[in-house]
Amino acid sequence: MMGKGIDGDITINWHDLMQFKRTFTESVPDNLENMLKKTGVATYHGEIQFTDTNNLQIGNHRLTAQHIVIATGARPRDLGIRGAEFAATSTDFLELEQLPERIVFIGGGYISFEFAHIAARAGAQVSIVHRGERPLEGFDRDLVDMLISASEAVGIDVQLNAEVTAIEPVAGHLRIQTNIGRSLDTDYVVHGAGRVPEIDGLNLPQGHVEYNQHGIIVNKYLQSVSNPAVYAAGDAAATEGMPLTPVAVSEGLTVVSNILKGNQRIVDYGGTPSVIFSTPALAKAGLTEAEAYAKGLKFRINYQKTSDWYSSRRTNEQFTGFKVLIEEGTDRILGAHLLGAYAGEVINMFVLAIRHNLTASDIKRTIFVHPAETSDITYMVS
Repeated sequence: MMGKGIDGDITINWHDLMQFKRTFTESVPDNLENMLKKTGVATYHGEIQFTDTNNLQIGNHRLTAQHIVIATGARPRDLGIRGAEFAATSTDFLELEQLPERIVFIGGGYISFEFAHIAARAGAQVSIVHRGERPLEGFDRDLVDMLISASEAVGIDVQLNAEVTAIEPVAGHLRIQTNIGRSLDTDYVVHGAGRVPEIDGLNLPQGHVEYNQHGIIVNKYLQSVSNPAVYAAGDAAATEGMPLTPVAVSEGLTVVSNILKGNQRIVDYGGTPSVIFSTPALAKAGLTEAEAYAKGLKFRINYQKTSDWYSSRRTNEQFTGFKVLIEEGTDRILGAHLLGAYAGEVINMFVLAIRHNLTASDIKRTIFVHPAETSDITYMVS
């Protein structure tokens, strides 16, 4: 907004930002554990393992249960490279007392893009190194390209088709080596190259719990296919649900219902939204073009760059756009993809449309508040 009504130098104070962040996070574990204890839930801390189908060992404690729920989440996957121990995790990054001058993010996923946009605006020299042809593969290709342009416009160096092969300490800093012979010197490396289920230490074979690289293998009720005493939810479960907090919550509620009432409830993943909270934000709900084509659906594509729309111009956004897939014949919304400051809010309107079979015509006939960003969806489906 410089030159558009805002003057003066604006900077991010990293120390104060981290202190503010901790007001949201520090009290959560203790508050949650105290709440559990007040409701009669016994809590234990430590590594836990199955000893057989219904028994667990944690330290000196042996626990026997009619039902066991595995909700251990995910961990950063093993990088499998020399010097991997020098790569920090997303948790490490969010505990930094001072922001390093130079940061390299390995991998082009959620963590890398979100944190890169924070770090770049806080004054760091930032690079994202991704081994594939395109980052954020689950998102719309055209909007991802726009986000890359937006990232580069704020100084983020996005390097594609470059696989990190080693991290080396060199004279007080770190050096990243890649498979294409390119090296990068940096002060800090963040592992943003994906996560895997945190289940390796549970001794699942002893509990007769089948699993694969995606987690505990479960049926539609989120019950283990090999041990009916076991249920799994969240990132630890091999379901079609995306690795997102709201999905884990929905799966957790489903598990509770099925344990208490018998197997009746299943999770509806239809239209699940996902957002990269970069600046601008990138959001999606429903099918991508490739997924829709793979299903043999016939649809039209509404795609437009919207930096000249009022909602973008008033905040001087240079990189905004949308893509909406509308089924021929039924007029149903098959998928929605948004790039812009309010994408994380506007996408929820498309989630409602997709999950409740609202049509493009239904949306066009609806009167929305103007000039709220949500009113833009009328034009996105026209």
